[in-house]
Amino acid sequence: MRYISTRGGAEPRSFSDILLEGLAPDGGLYLPEEYPHLTPEMLGQWRTVLAEQGYPGLAYEVLRLFIDDIPAEDLRAICDRTYTAEVYGKDEIVSLTPLGDEMLLEGLSHGPTLAFKDMAMQLLGALFEYELGRRGQELNVLGATSGDTGSAAEYAMRGRAGIRVFMLSPKGRMSDFQRAQMYTLDDENIHNIVVEGVFDDCQDLVKAVSADADFKRDAHIGSVNSINWARLVAQVVYYVAGYLRATTSNDEQVSFAVPTGNFGNICAGHIARQMGLPIKHLVLATNENNVLEEFFRTGVYRPRSSEETVKTSSPSMDISKASNFERFVFDLVGRDPERVLDLFAAKLVRLGQFDLSDDPVFAQCSEWYGFQTDQSSHVDRLRTIREVWEDRGIVIDPHTADAVCVGRRLQEPGVPMVVLETAQPVKFAETIREALGRDPEVPEAYAHLAGLEQHTVELPVDVAALKAYIAGNIG
Repeated sequence: MRYISTRGGAEPRSFSDILLEGLAPDGGLYLPEEYPHLTPEMLGQWRTVLAEQGYPGLAYEVLRLFIDDIPAEDLRAICDRTYTAEVYGKDEIVSLTPLGDEMLLEGLSHGPTLAFKDMAMQLLGALFEYELGRRGQELNVLGATSGDTGSAAEYAMRGRAGIRVFMLSPKGRMSDFQRAQMYTLDDENIHNIVVEGVFDDCQDLVKAVSADADFKRDAHIGSVNSINWARLVAQVVYYVAGYLRATTSNDEQVSFAVPTGNFGNICAGHIARQMGLPIKHLVLATNENNVLEEFFRTGVYRPRSSEETVKTSSPSMDISKASNFERFVFDLVGRDPERVLDLFAAKLVRLGQFDLSDDPVFAQCSEWYGFQTDQSSHVDRLRTIREVWEDRGIVIDPHTADAVCVGRRLQEPGVPMVVLETAQPVKFAETIREALGRDPEVPEAYAHLAGLEQHTVELPVDVAALKAYIAGNIG
């Protein structure tokens, strides 16, 4: 399988090449030349694989459709050592818990950093180490986080041969637990860079550095953010797993409710649906930073400035520039790279927005691609946390509450709604305390984090300063 850029300016590449490259040289994002096609027979076979071999076996079956330049036995071994009970605390890796009224919670937060990002990041770390070892190379990973990507990346990459991590995070915009998870790491290959701005500023810095082809090449820069295709394809696996566990036959339809900020998680659902997984609706749930909800409602994509980006009780979704949205728009406009260039590299830069409301393709967002969307408020999230606790005895984090809230509004009788969990509630203790009047339980293995020394360096929103810091720490 070969991969192409959404902007059309890069030669088709193999999976292993784009794994280490991240952003395409033309500033676009990589996607397969065409999506693999699932059949009911394949789903039936995968149902058996999941029952007999568990999540690692299913991961191998899904990933091998996209990865054909890693020997099959090596890919299977990578999946087997990535998705283990030792790493995820349970044999099933992901769980499915009833929330009532045909709503199910897909538990994705059993990994080492207690967030769904571990599901892809642990695999990415293993793939990086494998490919770098095969090539005899090193990689300097540059990423940005709004809360969970950073810790998931650092825990996945710490101690791995040939890999350094430079992770940008917004000052004062993450929870205490999230900061403790990241900043207390003192591994030599981990660099936590606190940026005096919001997540979008961090993301812009990463893209600016990646867009400098000479620096990127000389400094061996790679990405762990969801601009890296390997992150998305790993997330496709848990959509398949959720579907298979929520159904008994291979033609039943299921909808997924997804807390959404950067469009990475739900983009994986879009890919799964394009492959033929019987997903009726992809329910895109945002918080008060509703740039994506506004687009799917009006056809206007208008990212907000740093000043307009609201600090909310679901901070990992406090994002106004959704990196992966370009991948969906590429499919929406018929995979026309010139159209994507006009929208993202011309109109968005010149006007600060683009408008597809009068374009016939806009109707396809819901009619063909199955998207539904709504947003939640702080009050909505608090109420939902309380209701789930009172009804089911389950404590959910505020991001998951966003998806439960919106999913309930848009749920259809007879169609199971699978809510994708974001993280364990301990990561957002302040909001849980406000909702339930008590602190969430702190897992014993993490109780010591609050007392550890934190290691960070602060930088302004300045590309040159970031490049200088990276160059000074890779010698």
